[in-house]
Amino acid sequence: MFLTELFRTAAFRLTLMALAAMAGVMVMQFALVYTQMEAVESHRSTELLRGEAKLLAEMTPEHLEYVIRKRATDDMRLVISSAGLFDPGHALITGDLRSWPRGLKADGKPHNIEIYPEEGAAYPLRLLAVTLADGNILVLGRSFHLLAEQKLMLRHATVLAAVPTLLFALLLGMVLSHRALSRVKDMHEAIDLIMAGDIHERLPAGKERDDLERLAGSVNRMLDRLESLMNGMREVGNDIAHDLRTPLSRVRAKLERALSTGGPRDTLEGAVSRAVDDLDQCLAIITALLRIAEIESSRRRAGFASLNLADLVADVVDLYEPIAETEGIHLVTQVGTTPVQIDGDRHLLIELLANLVDNAIKFTPEGGQVTVAVMRQADKAILAVTDTGIGIAQGEREAVLTRFYRSDKSRHVPGSGLGLSLVSAIAHMHDATVVVEEGAGGRGTCFRIIFQ
Repeated sequence: MFLTELFRTAAFRLTLMALAAMAGVMVMQFALVYTQMEAVESHRSTELLRGEAKLLAEMTPEHLEYVIRKRATDDMRLVISSAGLFDPGHALITGDLRSWPRGLKADGKPHNIEIYPEEGAAYPLRLLAVTLADGNILVLGRSFHLLAEQKLMLRHATVLAAVPTLLFALLLGMVLSHRALSRVKDMHEAIDLIMAGDIHERLPAGKERDDLERLAGSVNRMLDRLESLMNGMREVGNDIAHDLRTPLSRVRAKLERALSTGGPRDTLEGAVSRAVDDLDQCLAIITALLRIAEIESSRRRAGFASLNLADLVADVVDLYEPIAETEGIHLVTQVGTTPVQIDGDRHLLIELLANLVDNAIKFTPEGGQVTVAVMRQADKAILAVTDTGIGIAQGEREAVLTRFYRSDKSRHVPGSGLGLSLVSAIAHMHDATVVVEEGAGGRGTCFRIIFQ
């Protein structure tokens, strides 16, 4: 079972691939050395044969016969393994070559020829035949015995070096694979716990020193994000239940009171009208939630086009200017002459700006001012809405962008607490950042949408 799991690990398969590559390299190295050794020895034999032939050819015939006859006890045997002196008719004069080798030509070139002795097996020699000045033919031969010994030593050395190396590499691969397998098992156990419902469990990531630990770290961060989203959904569910329960309870109480007390038609119509208003508030909450979910889940950019932020500001200000005048608030725009172009969805950006302007007017007292500005700083387009209203505390500036959050200062103003969540969702869809700051002079609030 262990070996089966081990063979299925990627680390062990990579080890086998590395071993195969290593073995292939060793084979190629062996083949290269083997062929080079043969080529070097062949060249060396040729040079030795030619050198000895030249030296012997310069001797007198009598001296040459003597040297060949005594070669068995002479140093020449260390270089030349066989020698023979033949007459022009290929008859042996002296030497240990008993007959003229078959296929040998007296052309002064080396030839690899099989020698067939009277007794024993045939053996190869590298032979060189040279015609002397007196017409006789000198034949010198060099055995392949030294080359054969060198090849045998090379084969033995290769086997002795390769086998332990490959076995050690295989053992090391098995150890490393077992270590990786044990880590993967730990991760599987953690994943099983997570799948069983323990969302607080995390994969063992260590210090993220290798690929496996870095992968585990990435999965853990993903799980942290999922847990955060699940907690957010749980909180949103609780908030939805709370925010819908209150108006629905009021609707029920009003209708029950109207039914139980009876009364004139006008009284019943008033109770029904107030109940409808409360139901409209519930529907507004549900509609806003669905709108936020639609924007957050949408990845389509089909509606994106190049547009000028100044044109958006002009449209929204025209829409809210009468409302601002009614509330006694000055609605001011600060737009330069240079167009500030971005790529975005016009309808969604108008919805974003309308929410910001609506909030600013809603929380600014009579006589205050709301300023809508468009600018470009460091190649970034910025849309800013600043008011002189009640302001937002430092510790609440991030929280106001979450769903259903309402600060203590704003609880007296009707609303669902979803407008700024919608703003955040639209900004995120446009790869923009929402920054909540203090207004000019420490008064009110400034919302800045920074487009990348």
